[in-house]
Amino acid sequence: MRYRLLGRSGLRVSELCLGTMTFGEEWQFGASIEQSRAIFDRFCAAGGTFVDTANVYTCGTSEKLVGELIASDRDHFVVSTKFSLTTRPDDQNGGGNHRKSMVQAVERSLRQLGTGYIDIYWLHAWDATTPLDEVMRGLDDLARSGKALYIGVSDTPAWVVSQANTVAELRGWSSFIGLQTEYNLIERTAERELLPMARAFELGVLAWAPLAGGVLTGKYTLAGDEVRFEDSLRGGRLNGDRLTLQSMQVAATVMAIATESGRAPAQVALNWLRQHSAAAIIPIISARTVTQIEQNLGCLGFTLDNDQMGRLDAVSEITLGFPHQFLASAPLQRALFGTNRDLLELPSRMTAINRP
Repeated sequence: MRYRLLGRSGLRVSELCLGTMTFGEEWQFGASIEQSRAIFDRFCAAGGTFVDTANVYTCGTSEKLVGELIASDRDHFVVSTKFSLTTRPDDQNGGGNHRKSMVQAVERSLRQLGTGYIDIYWLHAWDATTPLDEVMRGLDDLARSGKALYIGVSDTPAWVVSQANTVAELRGWSSFIGLQTEYNLIERTAERELLPMARAFELGVLAWAPLAGGVLTGKYTLAGDEVRFEDSLRGGRLNGDRLTLQSMQVAATVMAIATESGRAPAQVALNWLRQHSAAAIIPIISARTVTQIEQNLGCLGFTLDNDQMGRLDAVSEITLGFPHQFLASAPLQRALFGTNRDLLELPSRMTAINRP
C-alpha cells in the first residue's frame, strides 16, 4: 500500500479506501460482525488506513462497527462519514443538507463512532434546496469546533461544487478537499464535468462502486440477449440499471484481460480506474467476504499494459458531448491558438480530461 495527499490538504491517506456499506446485515446483503472484523483486519494488514462510512449505512450499524474496530488505535485511521440522507423518514428535518440536519447527524455519528472527531465529513448528496452559504458556513463551524477536521462532497453536480468552494474561499471558510462520485468502466460520465472540475480545484477523488456493484467481476452472464443473475436482490433491484448489453460487453473484455493476465477481473477493473485518469482516483473498495477483500487488494501487485488499457478504454468509451468535443475540435483549436498550439505549455489544471 502506498499513500497520497488528499486534494489540496496535507492529509495522508492510503491509496485504497475501505468502504463499509456492507458492514452489518440489516440491508440483507452485508457481512456479519465477524466477517466485517476479518475484512477490516485484512485491509489493515495490507497497510490500509482510510475508512469510509455514512450515518445511514446498515441503519447505523456500519458506523458502530467502524467505531469498535478503530477504538484501540483511533488516531492511526483516517475515518470519513457522511450526512444528508434521512434517518427519520417521517420527520421533515430528518435529512437534507441544512444546518439542523447537519448538526443532528454529526452528533449522532460521533456517538456511534465513539470518537471525538471525524477526519473527513462529507455532504452525502445535494438536496437542491439548501442555500450554499448555509451549507458551507455550517460545515466551517464544524471544522472550527474540531468535530470535523476536513470536509468533502459526494453525489453533487460540478457547478454546485465549484460555486461552493469559490464562496468558501472568498469568505475564508473551510472548503471541500475531496469529491466522491460513481466511476467505473461502465459509468464514465464523471469524465464530462466532475473529473475536470476536481482537477481544476485540486480535489481528491474517491470512486464509489468501482466494480459497478459486481458487474465487472464476472458474476453476471448473458443468455442470448438477456442478462442472467441468481441474486434477485443485488442483481435485479440494486444493479438493474447496470445490467445492459453494453455493460456485459465491457465485463467480457475485463474477463478476457483477467484471463490473459492470470488475475481476478476485480483487479483488472480496479487498475483501469487507478491508471486511467490523471486525477489520481482512490477506489472505495468494499466486500462481504475476506476472499473478496483479498481479491480487491490484489490490484496493488501489478499494472495493466498500454494495450490492455487501450482495449478497456475503447470498449467503455463515452461521448463527451457539447461543449467538450466542440472545444477539442481541430478547427476551433486552430482558431483559438493559431498554428503553434503544440508549442504552448499549459498548466495541468487547465488540461481537461481526455483532451487530444
